[in-house]
Amino acid sequence: MNRRGSGTGTGTDAATGRALADALMEGCAASVPPPGAGPDVWLAFAEQIRSTGHGGRRFPVPAPPALRLCHPRGWIREAALDEPDAPVELVAVLTTDWAAPVRDRARALLERTLDARPESTLRAVTPLALRLGRRDRGGWILDLFEETLRRQAEAATPSWWHLPGPSAPPAGPVDAVLTGLLGSPDRRARQFAVRLALTGPGRADAPECARRAAAETDPATAALWTDAAMAASCSGSGDDAVIDLLTGARIPAVRAAGVTALRRAGRAAEGVGHLADRSGFVRACARWLVTQDGGDAHEHYRWLVSDPAGPSPYAVAGLAECGRDEDTDLLRGLVAHPAGPVRAAALAGLRRREAVVADSVLLALLDDPAPSVAREASLALLPAVRRLDPAHLAERLDVRGPLHVRHAAFRLLRARGGIHALRASVALVDDWHPRTRETARAAVRSCQWHPAQFAGEADTAELAALLKRSAKLFHDYDLGLRRNRLGAKG
Repeated sequence: MNRRGSGTGTGTDAATGRALADALMEGCAASVPPPGAGPDVWLAFAEQIRSTGHGGRRFPVPAPPALRLCHPRGWIREAALDEPDAPVELVAVLTTDWAAPVRDRARALLERTLDARPESTLRAVTPLALRLGRRDRGGWILDLFEETLRRQAEAATPSWWHLPGPSAPPAGPVDAVLTGLLGSPDRRARQFAVRLALTGPGRADAPECARRAAAETDPATAALWTDAAMAASCSGSGDDAVIDLLTGARIPAVRAAGVTALRRAGRAAEGVGHLADRSGFVRACARWLVTQDGGDAHEHYRWLVSDPAGPSPYAVAGLAECGRDEDTDLLRGLVAHPAGPVRAAALAGLRRREAVVADSVLLALLDDPAPSVAREASLALLPAVRRLDPAHLAERLDVRGPLHVRHAAFRLLRARGGIHALRASVALVDDWHPRTRETARAAVRSCQWHPAQFAGEADTAELAALLKRSAKLFHDYDLGLRRNRLGAKG
């Protein structure tokens, strides 16, 4: 099937769709995606049945409609469209079928279904239609649903897209469809609904757009709401409500837009309160705002870092971002701070500044109880990895030790390369932590096991012993090839 970026998904939804298709092929008639299943479930379900049929597997007799709608043979798919209980999602999939008779009949059926049951059809199929619209023959269904939903939006009440709440008007059938799409778990459907909401006449209510932006979890969708809120807001009291909502959002880009808008609203002095934001992007906007207001962000950071109650790690990060040489000693002092996040922020700031920290200090921090500190210490040691004692690092690979210490030591040994990286990788091929284990196994498999590769570091006897310990990672041919390179016996 020729398509552009159709994507049946690779996550949980796609796995669910494939599992349901396999169960249906085994004769479990109830194994059809339930109402409300995501678009990736349906796409994976249809593709799994089709590919299984192409592989020669026999279909159960009698085959339920869902199987016949996905059958490899076009005339069976076409005939199945006459079934009264054909799932509308599979009908939608067949509107992009490569066979013109199947495609034309599916399109006619979907149009009749949309006319007869517009609300339920739009709710069920819109997220799927957005996926299908990316296929070679998907323009038809995308245009149909966009046109239908745009008509719905134009006919809806002016406040149909308001967030639910005591002040929201009761939603009619049309309102319910559009409001449901704005709250859809599918991000593409939400983005589609937002664009409809923002292009309709009289829809752009700035505080409501800001509320939506603040509550959104998808950055692209949040950006649509944020741009609309900023465009619709006007100077005066309305601006304040919008800015307060945006600066309290969960997504950094939305908070940054709110912080930047403080200057337009005459509230630039509030930029100081955002200098220690958890996002570097927002901190940069706050520094710009403070500077525009005639202040000195650096002095504010110095004051925040010297707070007797304990500095915020984000204030430490902001101080390092100012790039002043005079702060290097202060950052070095914070490496010994009792709070792990502060120690990590100080190390990250010193690394950003390329400031020198003694190898002995960094090596001691590899054993730090805070994972973020051990990670920053290992990153700071990477340029000096050739100076480090590999035996000291290898001792930290013990499975009984903390996971983050093992990660830090393994990162440095891999960076050193040669026999030390191979020894560490072989030592961790059976590690209990999945990601560590897979990283180690990938490193062992990628090794060519040429003796010349380790000349002066290890003899062939040690290499053969390491290969024997990791033999289970290779197929017989690959294992034999590596043994031959080492001159080892099987």
